[in-house]
Amino acid sequence: MEAHLVIEDGTVFKGESFGASGESCGELIFNTSMTGYQEILYDPSYKGQIVVMTYPLIGNYGVTEEDVESGKVHAEGFVVKERSKIYSSWRAVKPLDVLLYEHGVTGIEGIDTRRLTVMLREKGAVKAGIFTGRNNAKKMVEKVKKSRDIAGVDLVKEVVGNNPYFWSKEGSRKVVVLDCGVKYNTLRLLSERGMKVLVMPAGTPWQDVVKEKPDGILVSNGPGDPAAVPYVVKNLANLIERYPVFGICFGIQLIAQVFGGKTYKLKFGHHGANHPVKDLNTGRIYITVQNHSFCVDMDTLDKNDIETTHINLNDNTLEGIAHKKFPVFAVQFHPEHAPGPPDAVYLFDRFRDMVELR
Repeated sequence: MEAHLVIEDGTVFKGESFGASGESCGELIFNTSMTGYQEILYDPSYKGQIVVMTYPLIGNYGVTEEDVESGKVHAEGFVVKERSKIYSSWRAVKPLDVLLYEHGVTGIEGIDTRRLTVMLREKGAVKAGIFTGRNNAKKMVEKVKKSRDIAGVDLVKEVVGNNPYFWSKEGSRKVVVLDCGVKYNTLRLLSERGMKVLVMPAGTPWQDVVKEKPDGILVSNGPGDPAAVPYVVKNLANLIERYPVFGICFGIQLIAQVFGGKTYKLKFGHHGANHPVKDLNTGRIYITVQNHSFCVDMDTLDKNDIETTHINLNDNTLEGIAHKKFPVFAVQFHPEHAPGPPDAVYLFDRFRDMVELR
């Protein structure tokens, strides 16, 4: 079926639809990962966004049950140069287009993703829409312009459930994961390190978290604007001096706000599995998984309390912090590597050691 990718400035890309039919709008961003499209689609951090894959052929190894990272596909739409019409993997159970169809997500192929990526790098992330079938160009552009902007919007409430649950009840230490849109591999890695893992919605009152008597707190990744969830920051402020705390991606942005830091929106964000990050304490460079549109302004952090631990070597933005007094640290990248390189898994070992020393 004919489909169009429409940009808010009036630019229209014509292609062919796959997945669900209909229309969807969101912030258009690009991801530079060569593989891992299934994990990307299932990542709650992509709520509100249409993802453009820069690698030209997507879908060649299908979809597998083992690579599910949340309860459903969260991306608003999916844009590729070419969707593989066949898939080949002993793990695969279905093709990519069937996954999108089952989750009601629109996809479009036959797009010049090189041109589109250059546009996003020059202009920054923009609002866009995918429309299947024949549509009036003027009306499509109007719908895109009227669609919501993710800045200032609480998207956490749209990806997090209402009830706490145990991922694992086995272990000598108990960790509460404040769920802002957590990926399953984070929970797997905690469990593999011998910890009981209790997942609680990010908006859970801090008193209820304390009642669970945790030995540590992990603040997960999540979608959207970190400045739009002050209720989570307030809860976290009442927990952060009580327990060892580890923050991931959205988590670092919340922890920074607890200590007076400010966040800002990046031009086109960091989305991919090949971002070099330097550990300032060891000098070692890690290749990391990234997925965020906002970042912490390191100049707003109190240097007497907060130490900068990691820096992005592409643009020198903040990638890691640690508190000088409390057992609190956080990183902007995704150490759970789903998808991407496992260079940063050592951070889960560090968190486990902090929890065991409590």
